[in-house]
Amino acid sequence: QEFSTFLPVFDKLIDGIRHPVGHTVSKESLQKYSVLHRHFFEFLVHRYKRKDIGLMEFTPAIIQDFELYLTTVALCAYNTVVKKMKTLRTVTIYALKRGYLLQDPFRDLHFHLVPVDRGFLTDEEILRIANKELTIPRLELVRDLFLFSCFTGLAYIDVANLRREHLVTLDGKVWIMTRRKKTSIESNILLLGIPKAIIEKYSSSTTPKDGKLFPILSNQKMNAYLKEIADICGLQKRLTFHLARHTFAIVIPLVIC
Repeated sequence: QEFSTFLPVFDKLIDGIRHPVGHTVSKESLQKYSVLHRHFFEFLVHRYKRKDIGLMEFTPAIIQDFELYLTTVALCAYNTVVKKMKTLRTVTIYALKRGYLLQDPFRDLHFHLVPVDRGFLTDEEILRIANKELTIPRLELVRDLFLFSCFTGLAYIDVANLRREHLVTLDGKVWIMTRRKKTSIESNILLLGIPKAIIEKYSSSTTPKDGKLFPILSNQKMNAYLKEIADICGLQKRLTFHLARHTFAIVIPLVIC
């Protein structure tokens, strides 16, 4: 048999994903599998003092131990654990289809996401964020991008990918016309005053070579800085781009109608 242990099979799957990245596979998908690979390796070292596990040893008990590790050691939230288990399930299906695994370690195991109420910001909370004087440039940038998402409903990755050519003027009104990264669905969004002002504010910050509308930080840094902004503004809610999009769906239509 080509493989006798699990992680080389996982490596082969990742190698197969790496080549189409940017074409049929997103960088986010590659990162998802790479992070899971690291988590699983660290789990094996922590739980079994081993750096790999035999394919014949890969039983449902291993899956259950890994779930416990993600919850109690890696301190992942419940839905994060479920997403990681579903990704691992994809890896085991890959191994089963190619004959590397002879038994399904996920047999009789089921993982389901639970609905999460992400909440939304009130118009008063939006104004508190917008009007807060921030003297640190990185926080000012993140605050502006967060507000941009609140007033456009765009996900972080879609904001990061915006370019000047995505702005189209029709009958004197400016629209964002692009495709959502996650769904590839065409999205046409009328630009209101606040997001238009934010675009103008950063119009000289990007170089022609870059072409992006905004200077962008990593998603991890953005969320860390949003936590700082929430503290500075005295908000109890956890600021995320998911919250910004939900705010757009719930509050903004009420504000502009």
